Amino acid sequence: MSEENLVQLRDESIYPDKPVLKAVLGESFPAFEELLNLFEEHDLTHEWRFYKDGKAWLCKVQKKKKTIVWLSAWTGYMQAAIYFPLRLLDDILALNIQDDLKSKISETKNVGKSKPCIFEIRDKTLLLDFETVMRFKIESK
Repeated sequence: MSEENLVQLRDESIYPDKPVLKAVLGESFPAFEELLNLFEEHDLTHEWRFYKDGKAWLCKVQKKKKTIVWLSAWTGYMQAAIYFPLRLLDDILALNIQDDLKSKISETKNVGKSKPCIFEIRDKTLLLDFETVMRFKIESK
């Protein structure tokens, strides 16, 4: 497996602060900062925590106590995952997002009774679609 396909931030003793994230994300760091701005605009909080089961630092993004997004840092990009109950799949696919993203969501393997919507944030091109899906998650029951 090539290094680009490995989740980073595996050392529990190294907190993923700005310099650490800049080093991992490289040229995609400005897009990550835009993500943080989006979270702030929607009154979301985010917290980095080391998860022993996955042996990596993950960032949980929440609206009050509802988890909206999970972030993980990979070499050269941030992965953002939004999980929905399968019953909402048709509603997600009806959103005003790119067709190739709809295909990717449909083809992504379910996790239990949830459908993950996974975004590789390398630059700002996916942020509009990401925000659309994120807003739907915030508003969904």
